[in-house]
Amino acid sequence: MPTTTADARRSVLERAERLRRLTDTDQDLIRLASEPGFPRWLEQIKATGGCAHPIYLAGHTTVSDPATGQVLRHYDTINEPGERLPVRCRNRRESRCLPCSRLHSGDTFHLVRSGLLGGKGIPGTVTDHPRLFVTLTAPSFGAVHRATTDGEPCRRHSAGTSCEHGHPLTCGLVHASDDSAVGQPLCPDCYDYAGHVLWHAHAGELWNRTTRTIRRHLATAAGITQSRIGEHLRLSFAKVTEYQRRGAVHFHAVIRLDGPDGPTTPPPDWASAELLGAAVRSAAASVKVSMPYMPGLGELVFRWGGQLDVHPIRRAFADDGAVTDQAVAAYVAKYVSKGVGDAGGTDYPVRSLDDIALLLVSAHVRALMGTCWRLGRLPELAPLRLRAWAHTLGYRGHVLTKSRRYSTTYGELRTVRAARHDVLPSGPDTGPLPVVESAWRYVGSGHTPGAELIAAGIAEDLVLLREVRQELVAERRCSDAA
Repeated sequence: MPTTTADARRSVLERAERLRRLTDTDQDLIRLASEPGFPRWLEQIKATGGCAHPIYLAGHTTVSDPATGQVLRHYDTINEPGERLPVRCRNRRESRCLPCSRLHSGDTFHLVRSGLLGGKGIPGTVTDHPRLFVTLTAPSFGAVHRATTDGEPCRRHSAGTSCEHGHPLTCGLVHASDDSAVGQPLCPDCYDYAGHVLWHAHAGELWNRTTRTIRRHLATAAGITQSRIGEHLRLSFAKVTEYQRRGAVHFHAVIRLDGPDGPTTPPPDWASAELLGAAVRSAAASVKVSMPYMPGLGELVFRWGGQLDVHPIRRAFADDGAVTDQAVAAYVAKYVSKGVGDAGGTDYPVRSLDDIALLLVSAHVRALMGTCWRLGRLPELAPLRLRAWAHTLGYRGHVLTKSRRYSTTYGELRTVRAARHDVLPSGPDTGPLPVVESAWRYVGSGHTPGAELIAAGIAEDLVLLREVRQELVAERRCSDAA
């Protein structure tokens, strides 16, 4: 009996020691697995695609027949684990939620692709319309270190070796693309930080004026009054924003010419891709946005940078190295999930200069944020809301914008995706739509340590499954072609 008691005591002590050594994540995993609703919780996390920061809602939805009052469907979170339902956060940034950013990139790909190849309500005849892929950049605000691929040094300067502040104007190093020095100014004192953030604040207006100027130049080239250009053609576009390593944004845009009724009608014969390209170049060179004179800043005029790329878009699967429909859609979808965080900044808003000082960012990005904060206190610049957008270095625009008739919308794509999971019977329209009554409220967000680990594993499994399916489809196509 004493031996049995000693063994039992030893077993209890060993178990307590093992529990003591468990991390918070291990203990949370054990807690989750022991919950009676764990299988249903796993189903919910799989339904969100392994979202890294889900939003939890509580409430109910009732769908009933308007004629008879019969309940067709009723859902209530009271029967769910924790009496709540997780939904996707829908954050587009990879740095915040990789699963949701992948979904957003996929939607962007289809949004841009449908405007180039048709589909999603856009006729396939748009492939015959003039289409351009345009890149517009910011001007120079000061010399920065550059990455080179030809073995040439970063910076060469023939006249003088240093600036007025004593910093060298040359750099004999060959920087790799991932070098932390790339994008950093050679002389921070010479760099125009105020001009940088104020150009960001006016970049949206600069783009709006550019599209209007393109229309005017097309009208002038065709000998049509500007007020009647809409009777002959319509300019459609989709634009994505990308941050360069120096912290300045540039725009990649798909520009298409349609007939007066949009993509369903062809443009006039004289509206060629060459004429559109000439109008884009002349508009980019002439358009400007002026800011009234301010003490200490002067009268600033904002223009595009000297680097302008204009490429005609060819049909998909072109083999001559041209810019193709598929490549453009994939390129835009790639950058829609990026943000200032990918350029060395942060994706989170800042609340004070102390927040900026504590951020793990480069001195260059910190100086840009600090400039936003200092200029933001000026009453004359209050409409620019520089402090609210200090984390984006003063840029206030959306990552992707498009004209109304370019293609479908994110909302329509999400509605179609949601309809695939709708359990209501479908068929011909035989009567009034069902009555939907809903009441939902926010009850929390995010994962516990153990749940975060499980969600990440689910997200990885879904990515692997998607890749396997793509490989199987590619193999099947190859076998069918053979």
